[in-house]
Amino acid sequence: MLDAQHIQYHIGRRPIVNRASIQVLPGELTAILGPNGAGKSTLFRLLSGELSCKQGRITYNGQPIKGMKTRQLASLRAVMPQHSTLTFPFQAKEVVSLGLMYSRPNYPKTIVKEVMSATQTWHLKDQLYGNLSGGEKQRVQLARVLAQIWEIKAIPRYLLLDEPTSSMDIAQQHHIMQIIGQLKERNIGILAILHDLNLAANYADKALLLKQGRVLQQGTVRKVMTPENLQGVFDYPLSVQTNGPGAPIYISSLPSAATSPTNYTYKLA
Repeated sequence: MLDAQHIQYHIGRRPIVNRASIQVLPGELTAILGPNGAGKSTLFRLLSGELSCKQGRITYNGQPIKGMKTRQLASLRAVMPQHSTLTFPFQAKEVVSLGLMYSRPNYPKTIVKEVMSATQTWHLKDQLYGNLSGGEKQRVQLARVLAQIWEIKAIPRYLLLDEPTSSMDIAQQHHIMQIIGQLKERNIGILAILHDLNLAANYADKALLLKQGRVLQQGTVRKVMTPENLQGVFDYPLSVQTNGPGAPIYISSLPSAATSPTNYTYKLA
């Protein structure tokens, strides 16, 4: 289990993450939801080990993240940030192979082809990364982090994703979320920051609502994504409807005094 207890991070006296606790279990996808400025990316960077929390404790499979060697941490978790930049003229397949530098230097050559085929980027393998479109770059970066944890192992591992589908069209979004969901069968826990409530409700097992650095709610999607909870975190009236257990969830925005009466409906499951 990826376990964070009462973690805090401040800039000056301003709390960015304020006593947040979260658990990510192998075999589950947990979505972090919240408005801009809620502290989602900072929480993500703390959980990945990029930042050190001022207070609290983060462990991977019971081992404190503090003091872990780079190779040890790489063997337990793979991280895809929201933005990735490269200054060298790498081919797409070379970018993907970077995901194996620390986790497995002597890797089977089939891994790169497998993850690029899964993310529908194998046909881009010989192209320069800098010449790819935004969506193509994002899928190549996803292939890179998938390569890091692609092999089936008994030890639980974790995949951390910050807006993994933001530059993709709708078909690619669902294809990628399906691939991510299949990783759960490999004893992998997934944590993803998502802005799209549709994707969160369709694919996540659990959801966490974050606002002003505080965790307001966390639990199963149906428990967390209620009208009261969503309105409380997004400060906008929302309607949540369903035909019963196991049926799709429908979330609709409601007219507010500051907007026109147009309703925007999202079909969620």
